[in-house]
Amino acid sequence: MTDIADIPALMARLGAAAKAASAELGFAPAEAKAKALNVAADTVWARRGEIIAANEMDMAFGREKGLSPAMLDRLMLDEPRIQGIVDGLRAVAGQDDPVGAVLEEWTRPTGLTIKRVRTPLGVVGVIYESRPNVTADAGALCLKSGNAVILRGGSESFHSSSAIHACLVEGLKAANLPEAAIQLVPTRDRAAVQELLTMVDTVDVIVPRGGKGLVGLVQREARVPVFAHLEGIVHIYLDAKADPIKALDVVLNAKTRRTGICGAAECLLIHKDIVDTVGQGVLRALMDAGVTVHADAELAKIEGSVNATPEDWGHEYLDMDIAAKVVDDVDDAISHIRKYGSNHTDCIISEDDAAVARFFERLDSAILMHNASTQFADGGEFGMGAEIGIATGKMHARGPVGAAQLTSFKYLVSGNGAIRS
Repeated sequence: MTDIADIPALMARLGAAAKAASAELGFAPAEAKAKALNVAADTVWARRGEIIAANEMDMAFGREKGLSPAMLDRLMLDEPRIQGIVDGLRAVAGQDDPVGAVLEEWTRPTGLTIKRVRTPLGVVGVIYESRPNVTADAGALCLKSGNAVILRGGSESFHSSSAIHACLVEGLKAANLPEAAIQLVPTRDRAAVQELLTMVDTVDVIVPRGGKGLVGLVQREARVPVFAHLEGIVHIYLDAKADPIKALDVVLNAKTRRTGICGAAECLLIHKDIVDTVGQGVLRALMDAGVTVHADAELAKIEGSVNATPEDWGHEYLDMDIAAKVVDDVDDAISHIRKYGSNHTDCIISEDDAAVARFFERLDSAILMHNASTQFADGGEFGMGAEIGIATGKMHARGPVGAAQLTSFKYLVSGNGAIRS
């Protein structure tokens, strides 16, 4: 770890370098950006042994800090996960370049032709916890969208992120792009985060990716605009006409595949008509899989569950726990989600088209799903190659933030000597 005494000076240097790099990236050829990402992918795979060794240092640090099993799972890298990083880099490289894409074009009676085209945001600051793969995802998406990025990884993933970042820099060198296009803050000192949040002269947007504490801090203290979500309070509603096999498969996957990600299910709502059939079967399967079910009064009669408290509603466990409640109908489920949800991802399991349409129409979560695991709430699964995060706000970016959402637009106006009367 680099010991930096003067954090404000360090961050000022990173910001100035990123701003200079962003000026070049705004018109960098698509081929150069793709080459940088493909070379980075090759380098990550070639150095996978070094990355895993660095990750083992981080895992030891995380265990010493007392991280939960779910958080350690977020941190851990092995060959399959490194292969996923490589695949993500290649997928982003292979996508169409968003910069310069014409969004709309029209001609006015004055003879003016107006185009609205995508343009980079400029400099993106990404603050994240634990997951070292975010280093590659965020670096790749920012580069693809013509943005310079300053990455501030979590203290737990310091060595892993540094090893992955070095591979991204090799890609930039190979493509003759500025190395400052992707920078990693070289210290664990939390003062670097405080500085990054106030760098309005050099940073255009902040993207926090982590738990409620981190995101809340960023939203409270940032002077730079923020793309963020506070929590992934993900609900699944089992409708009266839920298919029992789909319900079982989807709920088990949504809760247990990876409990520490923001798309993991945290609350199960069960229609009153299927409590003793589909609902009970799903709950027993969850408990058999090792999940603690925090049940409301009606469901607490199921042996093995525990009594829910008021704090269980709207709680993000990120672990092998789920809240469960009986609801009267789809409207009751919608009401509960509106009260306790976080506008991240919510799902309905049903074969009733009218109930699905009502659920989709009356909820305003960034992602709404039907008969599909909420673990698909991921930019890679949406075909974006990767994601820089899931945004739950309504200004500019929403849902999985890929390369296209890391752009703004400008107007290109052409005339033939036109003057205004």
